[in-house]
Amino acid sequence: MKTILVVDDNKSILIAVRMLLETRFEKVITLSSPNRIISTLREEKADAVLLDMNFSAGINTGNEGLFWLSEIKKRQPSLPVVLFTAYADIGLAVRGIKEGAADFIVKPWDNDQLLDTIQKYTSSHPQPSGRATVKASESNGMFWGESDDMSQLRLMIEKVARTDVNILITGENGTGKEILAREIHDLSRRSRSPMVAVDMGAVTETLFESELFGHVRGAFTDARADRQGKFEAADHGTLFLDEIGNLPFHLQAKLLTALQSRTVVRVGSNSPMPVDIRLISATNKDLKEMVARSLFREDLLYRINTIHVEIPPLRKRPGDIIPLAEMFLSRYAAVYGRQTPRLSNSAAAMLMEQPWTGNIRELQHTIEKAVIISEGDTLEAASFGFPHRKVTPPPSTSSTQVKEAATLEEMEYNMIRSAMDTHKGNLSLVAAQLGISRQTLYNKIKRYEL
Repeated sequence: MKTILVVDDNKSILIAVRMLLETRFEKVITLSSPNRIISTLREEKADAVLLDMNFSAGINTGNEGLFWLSEIKKRQPSLPVVLFTAYADIGLAVRGIKEGAADFIVKPWDNDQLLDTIQKYTSSHPQPSGRATVKASESNGMFWGESDDMSQLRLMIEKVARTDVNILITGENGTGKEILAREIHDLSRRSRSPMVAVDMGAVTETLFESELFGHVRGAFTDARADRQGKFEAADHGTLFLDEIGNLPFHLQAKLLTALQSRTVVRVGSNSPMPVDIRLISATNKDLKEMVARSLFREDLLYRINTIHVEIPPLRKRPGDIIPLAEMFLSRYAAVYGRQTPRLSNSAAAMLMEQPWTGNIRELQHTIEKAVIISEGDTLEAASFGFPHRKVTPPPSTSSTQVKEAATLEEMEYNMIRSAMDTHKGNLSLVAAQLGISRQTLYNKIKRYEL
């Protein structure tokens, strides 16, 4: 159920492309002039744009296409734009990709390739409205949420994913660094080739070169056949080096050499083999501090750190806790063949007050356990097995005592407590009565241990 906008000044091409795309997409909008692109995008919710690069007769510079690409990306940065270009203009199309285009199709086109290309970008294109849980709940992809930090991160990823720059992802354990790496790969031009992940902390020193660069038969005792390494396996795709901060210092030079030369030499061979990879690295360590302590090579840090992105911990994006919990509820209810239970108000408040030192991974495991052991269609606070916290409310609760409260904090506590009693714990009604958001209410419930 997708909508595609096609812009080309050749009406014969528009007719042919419309007939082709209508076999796979719900709605195909065609424009013979780019001047109506912006107004059409305001009126229609397009999932992708197929954009010609030349519109004026006798002018084949491609600048018109690049101009309209820029105008589209200014207004809808995440909208995939596929460029439509003649074979002679492939260089311009590559420039267009550097400026934000998702891909390009060469005229005359192959029908299957055109359909597959458009479908690839519409299937991975996150919708601009609603909670950002749809894609994650359906395909276990990246959960973006609605916090400012994650919104900025998302914009950055959409800009750099389609390039081949090396990316370093940092963040605490459990924040989803590998999931973000796979998101970058899926959005890249290399998405049809494999992403090969290597846990650098799990690679033994003696097998480091064999694992990454491969070996030839007879290179060592157990080398009974030629074997390609991770670099070769990721050729034309993405190599993801997880926990790169765990790589011993004396092995870092060998990795740096391969990254600089884009060649590898199998153990037992003298023949360098070229590799074409896009490098993504991740760590929970402070690599700059490690450089200062001579534990990490500064030149290797510069090599892997062309673009640095950091995933904020869950405690700094509290507004994502409940949406994430609901997403995991749906996922594990389906896994274990149950109706999706709902979170009670007390359960939601309990989740909001946890420190989540293990971040999203800890929340995920907590929800899975609750789904397994709970009964009924509602999860209560007790369903999670968190340690009981003794609550000692201030002595003043009556309306008269509210007026006589010694501090603003006591007054605020009493107002919230009174509203919760009035609405029998319905936090939506409580928030509405107090004139605050549910998120603010959750924070105050946590603060006052209500």
